[in-house]
Amino acid sequence: MLDATANPILAAHRALHTESLDLAKLLRDHAKSDPVCRQFMTMADLGAWRGAIVALADKSAIDDPDRFRSSKDVGPWAGLTPRREQSGERDIMGAISRAGDVGLRTVLYQAAMVMLNKGRPSWLTAWAWTVAKRRGKRRATVALARRIGVILHRMWQDGTEFRFKPAEAAVA
Repeated sequence: MLDATANPILAAHRALHTESLDLAKLLRDHAKSDPVCRQFMTMADLGAWRGAIVALADKSAIDDPDRFRSSKDVGPWAGLTPRREQSGERDIMGAISRAGDVGLRTVLYQAAMVMLNKGRPSWLTAWAWTVAKRRGKRRATVALARRIGVILHRMWQDGTEFRFKPAEAAVA
């Protein structure tokens, strides 16, 4: 009786796994064929699958890098800045505003989590860990997500690749 119920479930699981691998290969191939996404994937220390997702999501969400006056405007546009409530003498800094593109915000946050927990050391992760010591890991993850968005936008405008060493980043 157990075989009769488990075998169809296992067969469906195998079929879904095969389909997800095919989809991952299709997304990876699409990202590798686009020059901007290839450029973004130099930064994303997330593996081929997650790097392709981050690159494709960022490129499709921003669409035109010239629509932002400054690269720092990407963070608020994605909803990764603190919400403020001001009235009279009150000035309350709350959680992130969550305004803007939900998909981009989610992908950037997940990329930041992967970079902090599994990524190779770089000046960017070192910066995030110093923020985490001062403000906590959750705020550092949001700050890193915002900074990833800013850096990807700047890379797109400049046509440069990500530099893992601080000396290389300071020269540019």
